[in-house]
Amino acid sequence: MALGNLAQRFLVAVIAVPILLLILGYHRPEPTWALIFVASLIAMHEFFAMTLPKQDRAAAMTMGGLACIAFYWLDVATLQTYGLASAPTTAEQLLVAGITASSAITLVLAVIVPGLYYLFRFRDIPSVAGRLTATITGIVYAGFLTTFLAMLKRIDLDPAPNPTLGFGNAVTVVIVLVVAWLADTGGYFAGRFLGKAKLYPAVSPKKTWAGAWGGIAGSLVGVVVLKLCFPDWLTWVDVFLIAIPGGILGQMGDLSESLIKRSVGVKDSGALLPGHGGILDRIDAVLFIAPYVYAYLRVKQAL
Repeated sequence: MALGNLAQRFLVAVIAVPILLLILGYHRPEPTWALIFVASLIAMHEFFAMTLPKQDRAAAMTMGGLACIAFYWLDVATLQTYGLASAPTTAEQLLVAGITASSAITLVLAVIVPGLYYLFRFRDIPSVAGRLTATITGIVYAGFLTTFLAMLKRIDLDPAPNPTLGFGNAVTVVIVLVVAWLADTGGYFAGRFLGKAKLYPAVSPKKTWAGAWGGIAGSLVGVVVLKLCFPDWLTWVDVFLIAIPGGILGQMGDLSESLIKRSVGVKDSGALLPGHGGILDRIDAVLFIAPYVYAYLRVKQAL
């Protein structure tokens, strides 16, 4: 007998979440980056499958993968993790110079290289503007925004990390996932049992105002539980400034992906995760939350 949608979601979560936490909990950042990089590639593939003709997808994926690698590995904070941001030798000084130009290199790979690709492989000229725009958007939206999850792993705000658990700064990544996924859960049940007034029927007919408030409540409850169970550095001010804006941004991310899918006439971005659709369907909220939480924690770290 076929499982219902909710049962499929639960089964996927039971299998995937422990694996995810095991990888995130490893004290080194490389496994987390590798996992997130693969997720970004799948997300870009799903986006390009919706927006680009087949002839352009392989090139777009190649350009997107290289841009995401540069976005993470040429970032100053990444190289500081390996002690390469202020090196004395000539070879390492050249590396530092490359780090200084990291933003320019990343933009070259994300914007100029796609522009050059379509300049010399334009084929159908009237469609070039749309194809170029879709390529750049896919790299930034599905690629860069996903990579912020890996960047969060580098932020260590814990004054006394537990060496036995090795969990340390994985909590910074978990916060984003908790905000996104508990907002989804809270929104689902509040919308199902309390919702009548539609939130944005032109984009997502099933979403209700009750679901929106339930989503924010779910995010808040999730971060409160993290505050009580894990990080000493998470203050009550942080709880509210992360959970509430994050919960709102996550729902905007969900609606934005729904708008993209509606514009191209598809129900799900993919079929990789039973009950969830594709990777983009599962992380659409995360894409809007992760950069905000990353910026917030960087400011907190600096202060």
